[in-house]
Amino acid sequence: MARLPRLILSGQPHHVVLRGNNRQAIFFSDLDRQQLLTVLADVAAQYSVAIHAYVLMDNHFHLLVTPPASEALSRMMQALGRRYVGWFNARHQRSGTLWEGRFRAGLIEGERHLLACMRYIELNPVRAGLCAEPAQWTWSSAAHHLGLGRQALVTEHERYWSLGNTPFEREHAYRAFTDQGVPADEQALFTESVLRGRPVGSDAFLKPLAIDHGPVVNKRPRGRPRKLSASNAN
Repeated sequence: MARLPRLILSGQPHHVVLRGNNRQAIFFSDLDRQQLLTVLADVAAQYSVAIHAYVLMDNHFHLLVTPPASEALSRMMQALGRRYVGWFNARHQRSGTLWEGRFRAGLIEGERHLLACMRYIELNPVRAGLCAEPAQWTWSSAAHHLGLGRQALVTEHERYWSLGNTPFEREHAYRAFTDQGVPADEQALFTESVLRGRPVGSDAFLKPLAIDHGPVVNKRPRGRPRKLSASNAN
C-alpha cells in the first residue's frame, strides 16, 4: 500500500511519534533522555513549535505539538533526529541509523480531542507498567500538568487553560480526567491516527479537510476491495 502523505496544518495540534529502528532502544540511560529533551527544547525554539505534551519511552517517544507553519514540524523533527543521533552514536561508539524511518504524525482537533490525546500520551508509562501514576515517570510532561513541577519545555494549550481560572483548578481538573484512564476505543483511535496519519476530529472538523485531503481523511476498509458480480456490476 502506498504511503499516505502527511497532513500537517499550521496552528493546529499534532500527535507525533518517532520509534527506534526494529524497535531497538533509543535511550540507554537517563543522560540520553536528558540530551533528547535538551535538543528538543533547542529545535522547538528554533522553529517556533509549541510542545504541549511529551513522553519518552525506551524505544520511542510521543509529542503533542503545534507548528506555526506546515513545514516547521518536519524541519524540527529532522533537526532533532539528526542532532540526537550524532550525539548518541558518538557517546555509545556506534554508527548508522537509529530511527525506524520518518516520524509519524496525526492531526488532532484541539477543541474536542486535545486533552484526550494529552492523557493518552502521559499515561503511556502507566499502561506499560513502568509506574503506578503518570507523574511518577520523570520523562514526561505529566508532572507539569498535574502541578508537581514546572517545565520550561511545555507550552500549555488553551484547551488546558479552559479547565479552570487558576493553576490549582486546572491541575485538579486534569488530575480527575487522567484518573479516569484511557478507554479502549480512545486508545485505539489515537494509536491508529498517529501510525496511519489519520486526523482525529468531529465530522464538522473532518469534512472540510476531506475536500483537499480525501485519501488521508477518508478511512478505507481493510483488505482488498470486494469484487462485484456480473449481476450487480451495473
